[in-house]
Amino acid sequence: MSTWDAARYQDRHSFVWRFGANLVELLHPQAGERILDLGCGTGQLTAEIARSGAAPTGLDSSSEMLAEARKNYPDLEFVLGDAADFSLPDRCDAVFSNAALHWVKNAEGAVQSIRRALHPGGRFVAELGGKGNIASIQAALRVVLGPDADARSPWYYPSVSQYAALLDRNGFEVREASLFDRPTQLQGEDGMENWLRMFTQNFWRDLSPERTADALRQLVDHLRPAHYSNGTWTVDYRRLRVVAVRTS
Repeated sequence: MSTWDAARYQDRHSFVWRFGANLVELLHPQAGERILDLGCGTGQLTAEIARSGAAPTGLDSSSEMLAEARKNYPDLEFVLGDAADFSLPDRCDAVFSNAALHWVKNAEGAVQSIRRALHPGGRFVAELGGKGNIASIQAALRVVLGPDADARSPWYYPSVSQYAALLDRNGFEVREASLFDRPTQLQGEDGMENWLRMFTQNFWRDLSPERTADALRQLVDHLRPAHYSNGTWTVDYRRLRVVAVRTS
């Protein structure tokens, strides 16, 4: 399991939750609704949901992220939990998730937990990495680490059809689903190295600090020709966005 650097996440990777602002609009939270923010991170979108008058609960598997969320928003509720296997004391009107479910390889377990958390007719609104997300970084990891790269990968990037089928067989009706490119600029000359340090920790488990530093240098050098221009790094994000309703 990764240990998240919550301060680095907020300081250098705020685009993750900033891009989620219009996903909250798609959720269209209403006053009095009980809403679960699944994979809430440091809580910014949980707070955005609360501004509608809804009653959100943020759930995350990272105690570091939750500590930062509670510091940021002491009046909101945040709980520790596993997205692939969680339960709530009461059902929700909606489950919301931004940039979290692509970290959950047990996607079936996650969808089943989401279904259990919802009232019949409750809605599920999510965005996650989709098929082809960070393809260049995944290819670079294979170059640097060889066949071990895929075995170490913590990511799940489904296609529209894969995710729609998963939802359908678990009691959801998909109302909207789309896959789209979102090339994303990173801050600073060291933007790619910071991104790699933040999001690829799983690849360096059991490696020495020296081997890790060398691998990161190789990755940055490999990615530079295609992803660095005029002082700016760009990551080739592709996002899958879905709106579904629990039918049974």
